Amino acid sequence: MTLNTTQLLQFLEQDLELPSHTIDLALRRLEQNPGPIPMVLWQYGLVSLEQLNQIYDYLETI
Repeated sequence: MTLNTTQLLQFLEQDLELPSHTIDLALRRLEQNPGPIPMVLWQYGLVSLEQLNQIYDYLETI
């Protein structure tokens, strides 16, 4: 995992307070359907559109 991916996962868990099982599910889905983590979270209904925007805002800062 890259540093940015590690930082993103920490942001998801600490700032957005996503449960670790939600993040794990998204990572498993990435193995089957590669793509950006934020989009996978949104496509599977694991984050709201507002949270998706927060994630992309965060990604612009790292």
